[in-house]
Amino acid sequence: MTKIKVLFINLNTQKIKIEYISPRETLLGGSGLAAWLYEQYGLVNQPADHPKQPLIFSIGPLTGLYPMMSKVVMAFKSPYNQQYTESHAGGRLSLAIKFSGYHAIVIQGKCPQLSVIEIGDKKINFFSTPFLKQEDVFNTGKILRKISTLPSGKRSILRIGPAGENQIAIACVNVDTYRHFGRLGGGAIFGAKNLKGIIIGGNSSYSLQNFSNLKEYNNLYQQIYNTITTTKAVHKYHDLGTAQNLITLNELKCLPWNNLQKTSDPGIKGISGELFAQKLLLRKTACSGCPVGCIHIGILREQFAKEHEYLYRQVSYDYEPIFALGSMLGIKKARQVLKLLEQIEKVGLDAISSGVLLAYVTEGLEKKLFHSKQTLVNLKFGQPKNYLKAIDYLGTPPNNFWQILSKGLKNAIQNLGGEDFACVLGQEMAGYATGENYFVAQALGFRHSHLDIGAYSYDLNSECKDIQKALKFFQKEENYRVILTSCVGCLFARKAYPLEILAKALSSVDLNFSESELFQLGEQIAAKRWNLKIKTGFDPLTVRIPKRFLSVKTFKGKIDKDYLQNLQKHYANYIKQLANKDFTPTKK
Repeated sequence: MTKIKVLFINLNTQKIKIEYISPRETLLGGSGLAAWLYEQYGLVNQPADHPKQPLIFSIGPLTGLYPMMSKVVMAFKSPYNQQYTESHAGGRLSLAIKFSGYHAIVIQGKCPQLSVIEIGDKKINFFSTPFLKQEDVFNTGKILRKISTLPSGKRSILRIGPAGENQIAIACVNVDTYRHFGRLGGGAIFGAKNLKGIIIGGNSSYSLQNFSNLKEYNNLYQQIYNTITTTKAVHKYHDLGTAQNLITLNELKCLPWNNLQKTSDPGIKGISGELFAQKLLLRKTACSGCPVGCIHIGILREQFAKEHEYLYRQVSYDYEPIFALGSMLGIKKARQVLKLLEQIEKVGLDAISSGVLLAYVTEGLEKKLFHSKQTLVNLKFGQPKNYLKAIDYLGTPPNNFWQILSKGLKNAIQNLGGEDFACVLGQEMAGYATGENYFVAQALGFRHSHLDIGAYSYDLNSECKDIQKALKFFQKEENYRVILTSCVGCLFARKAYPLEILAKALSSVDLNFSESELFQLGEQIAAKRWNLKIKTGFDPLTVRIPKRFLSVKTFKGKIDKDYLQNLQKHYANYIKQLANKDFTPTKK
């Protein structure tokens, strides 16, 4: 494989440089490449908003070459917890970066004023855009399409809303309208760098004739494509999408309702994936290079005049946003969930964190820990109207109370109280109240994400409470998933890309690994990420899981506190050991 081409952009000087690096040296691409680049150029002892902190985008060796290899890793020091992290997004971005001719982009410095950069294969443009100040995500997208010099259909447009400009710790980056770099505050890093948006595209090409065994590549491509399109491996993601999980988890008493005060409610019928599909689904679309089409777009229809005058808007939905702005807030009508999601999109906030934060505030009002003079609006579970205003407050805080909240739930409980009922597991919880293994995995996970390890599936499929078996599952899943996100594949593609197929796919592009070598490489990449996270302040031994999680009851019964705490201790020690592991080959 040819060397990796990395573009460096300095926003202060508007100067660029290009470096070429060995793909083996940089741990494939995606997650591995991003960690390697942050290790070289990151400032572990400086705050997340320091101008010289790098904002890194990386694709992988299989990007655009195989189905579902359609993600981009964005790595940065998080303003949420001041630790190294990464976020993943799809859309057109991965192929746009590939056709711009680069494998990774490293952005440093800070623009003198609010700006947009356009990255093409032949030229890089800097646009000064003070007129976009505090503009919402949708209007910003419309304007960037007009000022772009790159052709539509071959470009990707990233942008932030008011929340990102205001450096809100839960601000996201919108990618091509329906995808996001969502969690841990990437939008605030854009804001800190005075970046309103990035436009990427180009006409570079990649010849398959570069491969030494083109027949092997063609045969494997067809095999993977058939698995994806003709079997049940990823079928659910196209049909109902991840929203299919809502009824199932509700029946298993694993779906958080009303700030996790309960885990099941008959009102699920009003926000189920089936109802969304039957009543509100407008169309499905896909990330570039993906035949699945898992992006489900709902239609929001609202009357604005008596003479049957209506506005129509398109809003994407998935399981997680429906949980966060639906069941977590006690909302039981799908149209009301879409309305809240639309507002989240405009402001440019992470949907999961926003919903969980608002649920915390709502219960705090119930318990009279907070009062309406602080919140400026009275929030009640099941009543959506005032949540619209609260979303605006999260994005543009009007007082100290909302300023504290906008820094995330971990910050809120330190300054406002309510730790016992706060649903925070490293960051605001994702929508799986499945049990001890999942709670520990998200609380301690590298991204504090449900997809780091997928321990919710272990909870659902395993009755045993064996710490060593659980740790083995955690290790195996993390090592595998970090290889997939270094390639860079969608995590929905897991059944189509077992480790054996990933090894063959890499071999077909002249990166030869045995399965065992690839698994070990996954461990090495995971170790490097953990090492960076710990160097930037993470201590797994000090993580706390709030009491609310200990009171959860699922189909398996009440949470086993002793098992949870023992697993947490053992997993924390494993993380520390892995972060310090020496992968230097021993001399024979």
